[in-house]
Amino acid sequence: MMNSMIIGKYVPGDSVIHRMDPRAKLLIIFIYVFIVFLANNSATYAVLTIFTFSLLALSRIPLSFVIKGLKPIIWVIVFTFLLHVFMTKEGDVLYQIGSFSIYEGGVKQGIFISLRFLLLIIITTLLTLTTTPIEVTDGVESLLAPLKKMRVPVHELALMMSISLRFIPTLMEETEKIIKAQTARGVDFAGGPFSERIKAIVSLLVPLFISSFKRAEELATAMEARGYRGGEGRTKFRLLVWKWTDTAFLAAVLLLAVVLFVLRS
Repeated sequence: MMNSMIIGKYVPGDSVIHRMDPRAKLLIIFIYVFIVFLANNSATYAVLTIFTFSLLALSRIPLSFVIKGLKPIIWVIVFTFLLHVFMTKEGDVLYQIGSFSIYEGGVKQGIFISLRFLLLIIITTLLTLTTTPIEVTDGVESLLAPLKKMRVPVHELALMMSISLRFIPTLMEETEKIIKAQTARGVDFAGGPFSERIKAIVSLLVPLFISSFKRAEELATAMEARGYRGGEGRTKFRLLVWKWTDTAFLAAVLLLAVVLFVLRS
């Protein structure tokens, strides 16, 4: 179900991950996205997996909740695995029927790439699960503050990113409502010929776009009514405070990069 998607949602809590400075979380994710590509064997992927699930455990967010929320994108991970299994022709042949063969290298590569994709999704989703949209906005704005000297609208860019993240679960819920309404009217999204499926998709996208524009207009009106005029001259109700735990987690991810570099093939 689409309403189970966790991307963009925030789960209130008082864990050490929730209390971290949003700037530290953003820096950790930025570094993680690069070092995840250092993993290229069983040892490095094992270390990477332990690190990722340790952060998930420290956030006190149930693993079952995360797995349930990732169900809508599991098919992408499965497709990635199958693509490497069928396209990679390396190593010993594990299974063969006629001209069709599955190689050991293809299975190993499929597992590694799928696991890398899954870990990236989990670590980035952990940001929105443990950080409010306002904190994300403040964190991005603070990290990009030097660009203000180049007249880059940092506050507006950070606000756009925050609103985009916040709208993901809202649009997913809206999509599910439209699908149910169209299904009740006899529209078949799962079966039928290709031309009928295209028409079904159009009947979904048109009301979804209209609803999105309507919500955007309502948001703009609400912001204008509250006197929003951009970031110039605005003060902060909550100030960001960098703590020793933020330094410790940042050092941990840098240590992870060193360990992966040493263990990689």
